[in-house]
Amino acid sequence: MRFSNKVNKIVYGGDYNPEQWPEEIWADDMRLLKEANIDIVTLNVFSWAALQPSEETYDFSKLDKIMEMVRDNGLQVCLATSTGAHPAWMAKKYPDILRTEFNGLKRKFGGRHNSCPNSPTYEKYSVRLAQKIAERYRDYNNIVAWHISNEFGGECYCENCEKAFRVWLKKKYQTIENVNRAWNTAFWGHTFYDWDEIVLPNLLSEHFEQDRSQFQGITVDYKRFNSESILECYKREYDTLKAITPDIPITTNLMGFYKPLDYKMWAKYMDVVSWDNYPSNEDSPAQIAMSHDLMRGINGGEPFLLMEQTPSVTNWLPYNALKRPGVMRLWSYQAVAHGSDSVQYFQWRKGRGASEKFHGAVVDHYGKEDTRVFHEVAKLGENLEKMDKIVGTYPETEVAVIYDWDNRWAIDNLQGLNDRRNYEQTCKKHHRPFWNMGISTDVNDMNQDFSQYKLVVAPMLYMLKPDVAENIRTYVENGGTVVFTYCTGNVDESDLCFTGGFPGNGLMDIAGIWMEEVDPLYDTDRNTIEIADGQNGFSKASYECKDFCEIIHPQVDTEVLAVYGSDFYQGMAAVTKHTYGKGSCYYIATRTEDAFLEDFYRKLANELGLTKPPVEKIPDGVSVTRRCGDKKDYLFLMNYSEKEQKIVLTTEGTSLLSGQAQEEIVLDKYGYDVIEIERK
Repeated sequence: MRFSNKVNKIVYGGDYNPEQWPEEIWADDMRLLKEANIDIVTLNVFSWAALQPSEETYDFSKLDKIMEMVRDNGLQVCLATSTGAHPAWMAKKYPDILRTEFNGLKRKFGGRHNSCPNSPTYEKYSVRLAQKIAERYRDYNNIVAWHISNEFGGECYCENCEKAFRVWLKKKYQTIENVNRAWNTAFWGHTFYDWDEIVLPNLLSEHFEQDRSQFQGITVDYKRFNSESILECYKREYDTLKAITPDIPITTNLMGFYKPLDYKMWAKYMDVVSWDNYPSNEDSPAQIAMSHDLMRGINGGEPFLLMEQTPSVTNWLPYNALKRPGVMRLWSYQAVAHGSDSVQYFQWRKGRGASEKFHGAVVDHYGKEDTRVFHEVAKLGENLEKMDKIVGTYPETEVAVIYDWDNRWAIDNLQGLNDRRNYEQTCKKHHRPFWNMGISTDVNDMNQDFSQYKLVVAPMLYMLKPDVAENIRTYVENGGTVVFTYCTGNVDESDLCFTGGFPGNGLMDIAGIWMEEVDPLYDTDRNTIEIADGQNGFSKASYECKDFCEIIHPQVDTEVLAVYGSDFYQGMAAVTKHTYGKGSCYYIATRTEDAFLEDFYRKLANELGLTKPPVEKIPDGVSVTRRCGDKKDYLFLMNYSEKEQKIVLTTEGTSLLSGQAQEEIVLDKYGYDVIEIERK
């Protein structure tokens, strides 16, 4: 499905900030944008101070000129509401708009600030500005999307937030007695007798440090409250825009695995999901791929938009390293391969001062088009014009990996085990084998519908929210396959431990094991798992494990696939399989080396008959990703290695880039191709 009826191709562009430059540069921008084959610009992201110089004064004269200029030059617009940074006069006159930090310090104006989400001032003036912009530009037929604010995020611990938190708790729990039960406040004599006794959990109250809470229940609830509070800011603007321009899709730019906001909840209120992709140089292509899969997964598998990426360097990373020739194009194709219907950059032209003056841009301070980066951008734009068939298609998935924000908050804040819990990284390790095999994977939260998948992977499903265990039970009973790991089914939605053993809340019967103890190893400690006799499909007889070793007891009808190799639990079960109903549940009781996960999931994929791409073999360092249409499929072949790679198709195909029939494709270093094949 296309995100807009005004769009029939992969849109190509990025953030354009002409208001930061003298008007005599604008004409040259229009020339260069055409040279770069760019067809869309994001405007007005940080213009609140310019648009509203005082409380009752609005000035749209410069934005009027900009909007007319881009329209006259045939460019489409993603128009922002500018509410991501409030003006200085507003902070001076209405200090309630300023956030209070985790340590209790009240912010002053400055920096890359996000306003307090529960500020009456912010609510009033953000909605008013969004309304005025929508009313003024509603008839511009080149606006293809609204962009609300910018990269919502952060937390606030001010008095307004504290009062709002109490209101939120009253709505959720109804009575103070229910709060005390949910938070186990009998511990340490924390019982509350009145709502106004509840304070926000920060460094002044319940925390040793940011991720060490002494009362995890209140902290998890605050995380939920904060995410919902910020979401309400978005929703107020959304409703305002939708009332004036009902046919223009609305989005805001998310940030992948960004911890403070539950993006699954946010996706419900976005006409199209968009996100900003700024991986570090240490992130692997597989890790980046999972971020794309998450953005597509939270939106029910629909295409998304790549709103921002850097064409060259990222100024705020520890090492401001260049993207080598071909890498930017490769990462762009990767986004499209995983479901993006856009490729966009931050930024068009490098700014002269402040934080991002050395952030990458299509046009450097040099100001001309004869640069490596500009040529790469222009060439990519030319190639994307050949790919209009792909718009609205999406990867078809048979595998889901569960990644859940509530679960992450709970794991990060628990006191126990060790400091290498690493939930996000663990999920990525379980996702990677499928990427290596070219098997499309959805990444979504624990409340999703599992019935469409052959396999559900649930790494470290520590928290079980209501109905999740029952949904998993139904899924497995009806023939599904689920994989659990250590730290599964420990606590409920209030972060209270289940009684009766782990994994709790009924998962013990499904898994066919019960967990007696967990051994959190020191960072230098290692154990092994030994593959049981008769188990085929593993490349080694023994694999290293570390960090966590659970001591589990299998039921009599549970098959033991591997046992521990040493320590007092030597010979005890480490990996198991249990048949439940028509389906199966696997339990991995320890954190293994990556090689085991690769072998385990390859074996499982073969047994379940998971759909793989039509290639003879995927070489190391190459990914194959498929987007599916009604009659055609599109294979994205991407070489992340430093050497030439050859891929042989098992079916006929035609390159969208060259127009030539292809059976054997040779990819140069960082090379790529997109192959159209008939649907089988």
